[in-house]
Amino acid sequence: MSSGVAVNDECLKLYEELKIRKRYKYLIFKLNDTNSEIVVEKSAESGDYDEFLAQLPADEPRYAVYDFEYEKPGEGKRSKITFYAWVPDTSKIRHKMVYASSKDALRRNLVGIAIEVQGTDASEVDYEAVLDKANRSA
Repeated sequence: MSSGVAVNDECLKLYEELKIRKRYKYLIFKLNDTNSEIVVEKSAESGDYDEFLAQLPADEPRYAVYDFEYEKPGEGKRSKITFYAWVPDTSKIRHKMVYASSKDALRRNLVGIAIEVQGTDASEVDYEAVLDKANRSA
């Protein structure tokens, strides 16, 4: 289902910088005030996973991309670009609906995503849950 929401060019530009040049550790996207366009809310050149999670609002949806690094036993350090659809259970129902119907507008433009995470509470986006997905997608 598509909502007709546009994706701001800055979203794609910064994503390419994260993917190719490793300039960013994570990006957080949101809908603008009129719910007509997905825009960059925050970009960070560094930061650990806990810092990234702290940037996701407790009661508002967001989309995010994080360069997820982890250690694979016997194979060394790995990195997977991970897309997050963060829609907390505590979000207003209207926000949940708009974000759910707009996700594909952004997601289909982000070529090279290795893992997709849908989170409605902290347990679904904690490090161990994403690590499990990363190991299964190897």
